[in-house]
Amino acid sequence: MAMDLNKVMIIGRVTKTPELRTTPSGQSVTSFNVATNRQYTDASGQKQEKAEFHSIVAWGKLAEICCQYLTKGRRIYVEGRLQTRDWVGQDGLRRYATEIIADNMIMLDASGGSREQRSMPDQNTATYGDAPSPMGGVAPQEEPVEQTIEEIPF
Repeated sequence: MAMDLNKVMIIGRVTKTPELRTTPSGQSVTSFNVATNRQYTDASGQKQEKAEFHSIVAWGKLAEICCQYLTKGRRIYVEGRLQTRDWVGQDGLRRYATEIIADNMIMLDASGGSREQRSMPDQNTATYGDAPSPMGGVAPQEEPVEQTIEEIPF
């Protein structure tokens, strides 16, 4: 029996501070972009750099955490799955968008955009062993896998 796998892992920088939205059913959702850079040497020996921009969608508690802590320029790790949506545009043409549906997000630096975040104690990178703590990764309609420092109400 063959097993399929749809898993994406990227490390990059947030290109715009996420904004939280709520679906008509009351589910929290946010979308934002992450840029990843690739450096390579072209055929003529010149160093080149190319940026890829990835659309990320987070749901539930993970969406709330992303909106609370992520700012433009923040370096993050995102883990999830690829999903392609399609729709018909106002011009009558079929459009497609491929997005990463986030299951987990880890902040990799203490810096970011806002001054308040830079002056905050670095509790966002609490560690378990040598790895940064997951920031409450949640897939739609699922319970959080583990609770982080930021989720404790006191």
